[in-house]
Amino acid sequence: MPIWESMGYPGDMGSHSHEVTDAILETLKRASSGLKDAGVRFALAGGCAAYARGAAPSLHDVDFVLPEQDVPTALEALGNLGFETLKPPEDWLVKAYDEGRLVDLIFSICDCPVTPGLLDRAEPMKASAVIVPVLEATDLVITWLLPLSEHSCDYGSLLPQVRALREQVDWGRVAAVTQASPYALTFLTLLERLGVLDGPVDPVGDPSWP
Repeated sequence: MPIWESMGYPGDMGSHSHEVTDAILETLKRASSGLKDAGVRFALAGGCAAYARGAAPSLHDVDFVLPEQDVPTALEALGNLGFETLKPPEDWLVKAYDEGRLVDLIFSICDCPVTPGLLDRAEPMKASAVIVPVLEATDLVITWLLPLSEHSCDYGSLLPQVRALREQVDWGRVAAVTQASPYALTFLTLLERLGVLDGPVDPVGDPSWP
């Protein structure tokens, strides 16, 4: 199944995928430049971070992580660029729209606030012709696995991205941080059975995060 179908898009999405991807990457460039100019500390997350690290690009939104105290500055900066900003009922993110294209500004992941340490580990990488801080690969995978639950457990969309990043990830650290989640453990077992990982992963390191 093409990645856009696994993400809920119709089967003919392939004919428009380059156009959609280019638009999302342009939004990434505009938003990241605005946040930089405003002095906001952030890191690229989600599918666009995976894309910067060599995976297929996200086709539907741009995700940034940032400290909660920087959210007002970030919203003001994007608003000044013409983005429509929104504070949804959820207490872990705010949203901005660039001509309908979504930017999520995430300040908490599974009740874990975004910390300076998480941002310090981010690596400057090229995405959409600009250099942006991108979540470290291990942290990126953790942000995907921790939220898995019986209500949100789409292994199919995670698999191609994780497969592309597998050599960049400290899997022992991933296992240590996510060991309380049966959904994360099942996904790690799936990776082992599919040969993405060389064998069972033992939890290694401090399980605290981020």
